[in-house]
Amino acid sequence: MNNQPDRIIIFDTTLRDGEQSPGATLNVDEKLTIATALARLGVDIIEAGFPYASPGDFEAVQKIAEAVGVEGGPTICGLARATQQDIKAAAEALKPAAKKRIHTFLATSDIHLEYKLKKTRQEVLQIVPEMVAYAKSLVDDVEFSPEDAGRSDPEFLYQVLESAIAAGATTVNIPDTVGYLTPSEFGALIKGIKENVSNIDRAIISVHGHNDLGLAVANFLEAVKNGARQLECTINGIGERAGNAAMEELVMALHVRRQYFNPFLGRPADSTEPLTNINTKEIYRTSRLVSNLTGMMVQPNKAIVGANAFAHESGIHQDGVLKHKLTYEIMDAESIGLTNNQIVLGKLSGRNAFRTRLKELGFDLSETDLNKAFLRFKEVADKKKEITDWDLEAIVNDEINTAPELFRLELVQVSCGDNARPTATVALRTPDGKELMDAAIGTGPVDAVYKAINRVVNIPNELIEFSVKSVTAGIDAMGEVTIRLRHEGRIYSGHAANTDIIVASARAYISALNRLYAALQQKETAESEAPQEVVVS
Repeated sequence: MNNQPDRIIIFDTTLRDGEQSPGATLNVDEKLTIATALARLGVDIIEAGFPYASPGDFEAVQKIAEAVGVEGGPTICGLARATQQDIKAAAEALKPAAKKRIHTFLATSDIHLEYKLKKTRQEVLQIVPEMVAYAKSLVDDVEFSPEDAGRSDPEFLYQVLESAIAAGATTVNIPDTVGYLTPSEFGALIKGIKENVSNIDRAIISVHGHNDLGLAVANFLEAVKNGARQLECTINGIGERAGNAAMEELVMALHVRRQYFNPFLGRPADSTEPLTNINTKEIYRTSRLVSNLTGMMVQPNKAIVGANAFAHESGIHQDGVLKHKLTYEIMDAESIGLTNNQIVLGKLSGRNAFRTRLKELGFDLSETDLNKAFLRFKEVADKKKEITDWDLEAIVNDEINTAPELFRLELVQVSCGDNARPTATVALRTPDGKELMDAAIGTGPVDAVYKAINRVVNIPNELIEFSVKSVTAGIDAMGEVTIRLRHEGRIYSGHAANTDIIVASARAYISALNRLYAALQQKETAESEAPQEVVVS
């Protein structure tokens, strides 16, 4: 095997590690939507979940394997601890995929061995080859990760990797699990592995890293220079704690600076061939989709996909960009799919024109979803003079990619002013079909709406985040609202878009409450179906 391909393999873990962000929990349909977008983006491998973790994760991996893991599509990967039951569950969930990979892991740092695993180094050296071989007996493509490799003893790490490769691992992933390393240290770690693991030529070196010190992307680029050829990353950099290395930043760094990186991949410095298989023009849309579905908003100054990434406030900068873009822009906004195109669609436009434009934007909707989106489009077109592509994306994401509609907002009405007590009246359709109405007074119109909704729904929760942004400029812009609320330690997100910000706020809150209510129902069902303890006297 050639473990030095002349391109970088992109391994996306948005649906596994990314979903571990507090409040970013996704249902099966939402995961499938993101997986489809990732395939369109051109990722090589999709880590679809942790099949043994829950029935929901198993189902999601299985459905993604079936719908997205088609011939010619990406490899579908399932995560598994180094145990037979985990590995067997992953193999079962991955069966429908044309190309499948089991990613198994076991910690190797002394701190993890002592305090988490309660195992010796010798026990780890016995478990790793045994479990890798078991995974290899079920699928051809096996990846092994020594968890917390960044804080592991290098000599022990070399032994573990050598045994994993000997047992059949075709990729060995080096995780900086806690985001501890600096770029020079990460580069040296990869270099040491290449020089000291005798059979490393039989495996691809991969890297995985967290952004606790803000160094994940820099660490990965240094790893590439030292021989890493697979990068494990997430859209928008979401993930545990401070998140993962951001895919869009890695891909565009390799794209913009390919002449710098070409020699490290054995290419002529002036080669213009892309270093990844990513279709960069899909980056922005995929970023917005993940942000909307997870409720994890992208900060305005975020590299590549932030709202300010291509904005210029300084007069000197504005003058330079007007004269020649390259004076202050190192990449074109259109290269990530960010355009200011206005569409010639309005309130008199027909369904066929609407469908055609959505297809041009990459949305292939079912007849039912198209009808829902079209009705919403007509509603928005009655209120806005111009409809942009961004508006269309917001309409589709808001109408189609929503939480299960258990509670439905039927009416929201507010009264407020500088000398008035903000008051809101809401009417909701409950899961059993009843329509309930209530009113409340708040510190402002949104607070009043949320208090009125809480009086109807009656599910204790704590609102911990409320975010509003406009989709486009202008007084008639659609406003996007994202909220996150907490219930019994878990976080649930909601998202909605509307030209009326109060309505968007109410719909976002209902979306989050629907997620919460669905989770409570699932918990209740699981508890009722659990086997009862039998007491033998």
